[in-house]
Amino acid sequence: MFSWVKQEQGGSNKEGEMYQTVTEGLQTLYTKKLLPLEETYLFHDFHSPALEPADFQSKPMVLLVGQYSTGKTTFIRYLLEQDFPGMRIGPEPTTDGFIAVMHGENEGVVPGNALVVDPKKPFRKLNAFGNSFLNRFICSQMPNQVLQSISIIDTPGILSGEKQRISRGYDFAEVLRWFGERVDRIILLFDAHKLDISDEFSEAIKAFKGQDDKIRVVLNKADQVDTQQLMRVYGALMWSLGKVINTPEVVRVYLGSFWAKPLQNTENRRLFEAESQDLFRDIQSLPRNAALRKLNDLIKRARLAKVHAYIISYLKKEMPSLFGREKKKDELIQRLPEIYTILQREHHISPGDFPNVTKMQDMLQHYDFSKFPSLKVKLIEKVDKMLASKIAVLMAMIREEEAKQPPAMVSGGAFEGSQDGPFGQGYGEGISAGADAEDWIVSRDKHRYDEIFYTLMPINGKITGVNAKKEMMNSRLPNTVLGKIWKLADCDQDGMLDDEEFALAQHLIKIKLEGYELPTELPNHLVPPSHLLTGRQASC
Repeated sequence: MFSWVKQEQGGSNKEGEMYQTVTEGLQTLYTKKLLPLEETYLFHDFHSPALEPADFQSKPMVLLVGQYSTGKTTFIRYLLEQDFPGMRIGPEPTTDGFIAVMHGENEGVVPGNALVVDPKKPFRKLNAFGNSFLNRFICSQMPNQVLQSISIIDTPGILSGEKQRISRGYDFAEVLRWFGERVDRIILLFDAHKLDISDEFSEAIKAFKGQDDKIRVVLNKADQVDTQQLMRVYGALMWSLGKVINTPEVVRVYLGSFWAKPLQNTENRRLFEAESQDLFRDIQSLPRNAALRKLNDLIKRARLAKVHAYIISYLKKEMPSLFGREKKKDELIQRLPEIYTILQREHHISPGDFPNVTKMQDMLQHYDFSKFPSLKVKLIEKVDKMLASKIAVLMAMIREEEAKQPPAMVSGGAFEGSQDGPFGQGYGEGISAGADAEDWIVSRDKHRYDEIFYTLMPINGKITGVNAKKEMMNSRLPNTVLGKIWKLADCDQDGMLDDEEFALAQHLIKIKLEGYELPTELPNHLVPPSHLLTGRQASC
């Protein structure tokens, strides 16, 4: 447990604040500093509902979004390695609602209407989307080791063609935006045979604007195409995404086949294994970064709340006291882009902090500007003080908590399948090749290396660094890499190489040229036999 008492100037704590954990600190700062500003300026009506204790205390959440039959539900089944209540899989649109897959001691399903009145679940504010949505929202609870660390949100398959014209009965994009603001990772799934981004999918992706750092892309079923087709598919996917996700950075795309069935094309097996391990590491890191993500989201929310307060108070200030209110209101709505520019200059606000101008104009039509509150400087100052000083102290607390008791990484299910043993990533490959062999693996090609060695004019069974350098430079590897190989191969550190050391150097060059990384220290199974016998392997 950790405590923090923020001392005001003069050495006393005027507000008597004591935070035992980062989560408690975030919740207290929001309730005391930010929430009053949000309530005063109708922030919850325009942007996002108020946060509740469960929003701060919930486990990290992963949101899966994609068109139907791209493998979203199968992906969850792959991670958990067991079926979950309410699961349906098929080539047609089977998941017709949102499913929150969470940990529970007993297996079962909680319907949406019961879910939004549970104070322990972070879904209470979804009540605003009405029965049409709640009838299609369930919580699937089950005892599973993966779900002890994270929760997973499965979404309806996004429709395409004529099907997307059918109304869902609720604002699908707004529900996704609500989840996008609260989850830790957003995974967009694509099928190698289904790369088109329909209008509904495009609107769904745009709903995640401002959450770009959370988005990852999975190109699923990549084993169903060969290498040449996969290159074309990948290029087409990046082109499609570039038209929808308007960021200068390239979004991270993971390639693979995320289900427990044999690969149809095995030529890219090594690539798929490396990609799946990268994705697993990304998901496993979520508990460690959860507090930092919540802190980051609170900062983004505070900046938006401040800007919103400036907009609302400016509109109030410009309204006439008696006559011509409707005309003035229409004029101010039309001038909203200009008002944004004025507020940017006056309060030194970044353009990126302002809400979407078109959406804001539409929402303002329904309000009486004369009833808006005037600017309350003290509320703004409270939020400024929170951002300037108290957030920094919480950042330090996060590091302290991690140092004292690091959060457990996601484990169980597919995350355990290839950690150890012969099916672990890289086992028996690259520098690990020959680790469980009885003979020295370098000896298998040593006859070829010896032919080269004896052309380099060895003296007393060794070649000089100058002669070795000439041969090693033929690999065209950078000097920094060759220098590292030299240090690993020169076991007795005499500045020369005997035939075994030279063979080892050539073996390490081969490993590097095949795309594997070099170790910082030479593994025991690669130490030349003669150096093992003389007890000099410690120098390797």
